[in-house]
Amino acid sequence: MAEQLMSTAMLKAYANPLRRRILGIFGKQRFRRAADIAAELGEQANKISFHLRVLAEAGLLVEAPEQARDRRDRVWRLADIGSLSVASEGAPAADPVLAQTVVRGMVADHQQLLERFLQVVPDHIAGGANTHHGTFSIRHLALTPDEFTAMMKRVEQVMVEAEEAHDPEATETRIYDIEIVAADDTL
Repeated sequence: MAEQLMSTAMLKAYANPLRRRILGIFGKQRFRRAADIAAELGEQANKISFHLRVLAEAGLLVEAPEQARDRRDRVWRLADIGSLSVASEGAPAADPVLAQTVVRGMVADHQQLLERFLQVVPDHIAGGANTHHGTFSIRHLALTPDEFTAMMKRVEQVMVEAEEAHDPEATETRIYDIEIVAADDTL
């Protein structure tokens, strides 16, 4: 699935840190109920229910009534939208000010991920087992802008293929936060 430009409604929904956390936990278990999400995140169920509705109105989540226990049970899953982008070349952000807020939130989330990674670095450097199942790598490539674009499309395709090949019944499933930051030497 190709990268999709975020609508204003998506940007508004994604600007909230709790909503980003809610979206992040859907990777491990495809179908979720508000009470289960609330317990996992340490939040009140009614608060989570509100945010789930906002995410659904923005097109980021959809209900999965076929997974419900009865008519009152609301079960949610991620919408089939693939990767999201706030803007791309030739396609400006739907709301530039809001897009800037979302990008700042994403950068803050990325910094938190790096801080969590730094906590395990001493054990990793000492040759300890990689029980955290993460990686941090840097690569410097000489590419034309067109070659870079083609490479990023291939990276996206590899992630889609991995996601499609995943066995949802696997007991050791983990959520991997894959955050790609790439910049050329003019930035």
